[in-house]
Amino acid sequence: MHLTDGILTAPAIAATYAGTAVMLRWSLKDMAEEEIPKISLTTGTFFAVSLISIPIGPSSIHLMMAGIMGVMLGRRATLAFFIGLLLQALLFQHGGITSLGANTLMLAIPALVAQQVYVRLSLAPLVKGMMAGALATLLTVILLIMVLVVSQPLFAQGTLSVVRMLIAGHVPLVVIEAVVTGFALQLMTRAKPDWLQEGVLKV
Repeated sequence: MHLTDGILTAPAIAATYAGTAVMLRWSLKDMAEEEIPKISLTTGTFFAVSLISIPIGPSSIHLMMAGIMGVMLGRRATLAFFIGLLLQALLFQHGGITSLGANTLMLAIPALVAQQVYVRLSLAPLVKGMMAGALATLLTVILLIMVLVVSQPLFAQGTLSVVRMLIAGHVPLVVIEAVVTGFALQLMTRAKPDWLQEGVLKV
């Protein structure tokens, strides 16, 4: 999912950074000290898990955790993604600095949508967790493709285009994310329900 440096145009970089700045301000609003451990834990997990990736052209395929982080953190997910992505770019050149705004938005927006799905559905935690995980992954891929096509239409051209390869590569990831998210949230509902309740209510 991570976009590398050199892909986005200057207007796209400015727009995505501006959008991320707005979401970060909202994410930080009224943050309580008690929330820091949960944010730190999820940020560290995302940082480690998403480093394991398969490069495809200007992007990559890896676990995203957008569904889990959206349900756990609500609007704080933007902060967690931003910190994790920034550290990955600085320490491992995974992603990029110019694409940091875009990479953050492509995860934060689906995370918030997934959170709302989880909150509003009156289903078992496993079922709605799987739906949230799958939806967050699908939305992230859609946003990724939109950004790539707008930046470089060439990425969508040809039978073996970057866009086609990203779609094919993310199909199994949607299933994996759905299963992992569903079972993780089911377990968390039993073991640490207060974390989920705080996350889904603070929008």
